[in-house]
Amino acid sequence: MRSAPQPAAPPLRPTPALSAPSFRDVPPRVRWLIYLLSFLTVSQGFYYVIVTAYLPEVGVGSEAVGIILGVSAASVVLSAIPLGVLSDRHGRKVVFLLGTMGLPPALLVYAFTTEVTYLVLAAVVVGVAQGAFLTTWNAMIADQTALENRDHAFSLSFVVNIVANGLGASVFILFPALSQFTGASIAELHHDALIFFAGFACLSPISLAYLLRGFEEVSYPRSRLFARGRKMGLLLKFSLLNGLIGLGAGFIIPLIATWLWLKFGVPDTYSGPLLALSYMTVGFAALWSAGLAQRYGPVKAIALTQGLSTVFMVSLAFVPNAAVAGGLYIVRAALMMMASPISDSYLMSIISPEDRGVASAINSIVWRLPNSATTVVGGALLAGGHFELPFLLAASFYLVSISAFYLSFRHIRPASPAAPAPRG
Repeated sequence: MRSAPQPAAPPLRPTPALSAPSFRDVPPRVRWLIYLLSFLTVSQGFYYVIVTAYLPEVGVGSEAVGIILGVSAASVVLSAIPLGVLSDRHGRKVVFLLGTMGLPPALLVYAFTTEVTYLVLAAVVVGVAQGAFLTTWNAMIADQTALENRDHAFSLSFVVNIVANGLGASVFILFPALSQFTGASIAELHHDALIFFAGFACLSPISLAYLLRGFEEVSYPRSRLFARGRKMGLLLKFSLLNGLIGLGAGFIIPLIATWLWLKFGVPDTYSGPLLALSYMTVGFAALWSAGLAQRYGPVKAIALTQGLSTVFMVSLAFVPNAAVAGGLYIVRAALMMMASPISDSYLMSIISPEDRGVASAINSIVWRLPNSATTVVGGALLAGGHFELPFLLAASFYLVSISAFYLSFRHIRPASPAAPAPRG
């Protein structure tokens, strides 16, 4: 591992708020990291619908679905900080690659059993893998970009990942036609698709390992971590306010497909494509994230998009039918998730480079810990027939978080600290 001066990024012209950015300024290796991760992300989109929509259809209760999601999130919480420290001290590459290897075995478990005990154990594996991934991904992008092109890199990452998730979720729309054409039952098609996506997800760690085979990265000795008072309080404040979003979201967002099934009787052959459409819409909406951040500043852009999203969150509590629910959910998701790449880029730009792995871990933990708890509560509320309350609870926490975030960070601007650049 070597140290080298941070290369200067080419000057970028300001991006208009309503113009999609060019991603040519994103470094080539960062672009390939994003593209090759897509095999895994497509499979994740499929896995998410299996857990939240298919399991209730085959007799797994919404309480159990909430527990599966909660346990997965709790596994992220328990693993993230140790893995973040490891990545900061010894390099992110190995931890990152390990984080891409957890989904395939979990998909195989779901292919062969609906026993809740085994599904929970598989969720633990997925959670630890996500912990490894979440503590390294943002840091790896930030380490290989400068302030001038970082927003563009995070926007590209978000767009590609969310569209790939949508492709995975959209597979379910093919099942009725495939069943008629092949004579296979819907259950058999789910089984075969789970096995296929387990193999498909393996393409990401294999191709990424090849891409990074000559990659030399920087590590930081233990004595430097959070040395010289590096904005630990700022990180904790950012993470705690983000945690309020996670607390609210947990009541209903991971359970949208379950809610559609319980309230309107919408099966995964329809809720999966709906989620896919929302992912696609979110992905294309996020093309404008960098422009919004450059025009209004990251803090105003985050508060604006999240605030508008909350209005649609409240409206979902009172929808009369599934069609209206789908339309409102898509708009809500697009507005809320437009803030995600801006937020990731902003956090990585106010934190010192040697602390980015731990910072990503802490931010993920503080978001997912309350999120995992309220997902269990949300599952219980849906099981009890309380279909409006989860949305209203979520919106309440959103409003508190957005207001406090804007008041706390409106004067704190991102910096571009000198950082050693990876080589190879």
